Amino acid sequence: MNKVFGSASEALDGVLHDGMLIAAGGFGLCGIPELLLSAIRDAGTKNLTFASNNAGVDDFGIGILLQTRQVKKMISSYVGENAEFMRQYLSGELELEFNPQGTLAERMRAAGCGIPGFYTKTGVGTVIAEGKEHKDFNGETYIMEEGIFADLSIVKAWKADPTGNLVFRKTARNFNPPAAMCGKICVAEVEEIVPTGSLDPDAIHLPGIYVHRLIQGEHEKRIEQRTTRAA
Repeated sequence: MNKVFGSASEALDGVLHDGMLIAAGGFGLCGIPELLLSAIRDAGTKNLTFASNNAGVDDFGIGILLQTRQVKKMISSYVGENAEFMRQYLSGELELEFNPQGTLAERMRAAGCGIPGFYTKTGVGTVIAEGKEHKDFNGETYIMEEGIFADLSIVKAWKADPTGNLVFRKTARNFNPPAAMCGKICVAEVEEIVPTGSLDPDAIHLPGIYVHRLIQGEHEKRIEQRTTRAA
């Protein structure tokens, strides 16, 4: 099976449909699958729900899909630094499901492992727990969180081989692996595709069994908060 496609639009051909749930990798501005997000924008797919740690910024990441009104709901843990997100949420145009960061990551990872739900103490006694099942274990109260089973996962990695084995670099490893695991179809964009067998098995962060389609492309390296001092 050939997993390597020539472009983001080709890799998403036949996959996108209105109203779908998409799990997207990225942490801040690091590890965002920008080529795939641009292809989704260009495809015009609408009424999307995104499970993602954050919503990018106004002109980058999921922010470009907010500009075109293609997103109806965000399942996120951090949504700062995005004026359009704030405007749409406060005006009632955009639905938001807040998740503690660790809970969001585990919801993705659990789904990737076929686990429909799990109990956690995080969020007990807060608005996060409203409407969720509560259960006591050894005198402590936990709430039930459900796994996120996405229609599509889009992620960005540093290197891949043609079979889809992925290697992430630094902070990009945070949410990309669990996001990749939880989709029925996973499409990955990478900076470099290397020959099969050239990756050290111990250095592979996500096995190719989770990755269905793959593209290579040029990526923008943004710095979210630049701090400098006089020489």
